[in-house]
Amino acid sequence: MKNTFLLVAMLALGEQVAAQQPFRSGPLKVSENKRYLVHADGSPFFYLGDTAWELFHRLNRAEADRYLKRRAEQGFTVIQAVALAELDGLNTPNANGDKPLLNNDPTTPNEAYFKHVDYVIDKAAEYGLVIGLLPTWGDKLFKSSWGQGPQIFNAQNANAYGRWIGDRYKNRPNIIWIMGGDRNPREGTEDVAIWRAMAEGVQAGAGGPDKALMSFHPQPNATADGGSSKWFHRDNWLDFNMHQNGHCRDTPVYAKITVSYNRIPTKPTMDAEPIYEDHPVCFNANDLGLSNALDVRKAAYLDLFAGAHGHTYGCHDIWQMYSPGRESVNGAHLNWADAMELTAANQMKFVRRLMESRPMLERIPDQSLVVESDYPAAERIQATRGNSYALVYTAAGKPFTVNMGKISGKDVSTSWFNPRTGDVKGNGKIANTGRHRFVPPTTDYGQDWILILDDSTKRYSFP
Repeated sequence: MKNTFLLVAMLALGEQVAAQQPFRSGPLKVSENKRYLVHADGSPFFYLGDTAWELFHRLNRAEADRYLKRRAEQGFTVIQAVALAELDGLNTPNANGDKPLLNNDPTTPNEAYFKHVDYVIDKAAEYGLVIGLLPTWGDKLFKSSWGQGPQIFNAQNANAYGRWIGDRYKNRPNIIWIMGGDRNPREGTEDVAIWRAMAEGVQAGAGGPDKALMSFHPQPNATADGGSSKWFHRDNWLDFNMHQNGHCRDTPVYAKITVSYNRIPTKPTMDAEPIYEDHPVCFNANDLGLSNALDVRKAAYLDLFAGAHGHTYGCHDIWQMYSPGRESVNGAHLNWADAMELTAANQMKFVRRLMESRPMLERIPDQSLVVESDYPAAERIQATRGNSYALVYTAAGKPFTVNMGKISGKDVSTSWFNPRTGDVKGNGKIANTGRHRFVPPTTDYGQDWILILDDSTKRYSFP
């Protein structure tokens, strides 16, 4: 009996150590089918991000530890943060009193500042979190209508800084590199060349293209031009594409994802900055109010079902790590620690649970599943499927008709997934032929639902 207890204890300890070392097999990479991210052993990785842009700049070690621990508990897998931060990140010191660069020179980084960045990245790894690391926010490259800069980069020092930071973190497997920093390259300028120089520098410093998984974070695009793919899709350093919403309600980012999804060569794509929770809608709180949990959920499911490999959540109070007495950008009002418990933040684990509950690497978007395939975003019905399962999201709980026979199986098991609670309710079996009309359990604003269709022979578990 004593030996049995010892064995159980050893197994439990082994599981705990494994949980604390999720990158022991090496860094993430793009899947063989070029649609998803996977671990080094080929197992799927679901990118569920949070925009903690000011994490390195505004939080001390204890605060960063609290933030990372809670996000890991909530099911997040990626934390997007910026080394040279947006909110006067060059001239306002971090929580320890250190600035990132000496004399604002990208070729002379401040060791004390980056030791704090080291700590946060390593602490994230202990919690099983990837850091989506932006070497700089875009206002350090050029000035637009907002941003404090100053502008310090050219192609030469961008490449040098990229080499330095790539080399510094080349042995940290929990990093995804992100260029861009909320700026679109301007036509007729050297912006594209500077971003390329920095990306190539990171690649070289990290040890080569296969050592630096990388993307580009753009501003919202005026047209459905495919996000980062507009400028860099054929660049060998760009491993997957990113989009941004612009923080307006019911923006059809799913259409933009379709553009980058269909581009050649095939690369994964995602929305890396959707409408934030608790954000002034379209920056106009007086007329449009603040975004809510439904806005956030809709963005997640519509984007994912349109073909995104993962999704980023965001919160207006958290990206800037707001706390009372600190400058509030665009009306932030909740302490960042309190904002971690907002409704949609605690619903993102249901997104991940659903996506990981079925074979993920074979999943494709397929609007031919539903007859009512062209509703606008506010009430849109979006469909995705694998070989033996299908998922249909109805944003306003409207009934819809499914064209059966798109997945395997003579019969299909049906169930309703509640994205507000994570609850699942079985709905019986039907023949996998013809058309079938489905009526969600409730219908109205805020009553979104997901229909799960499974080949009944697979006996998949509920998410």
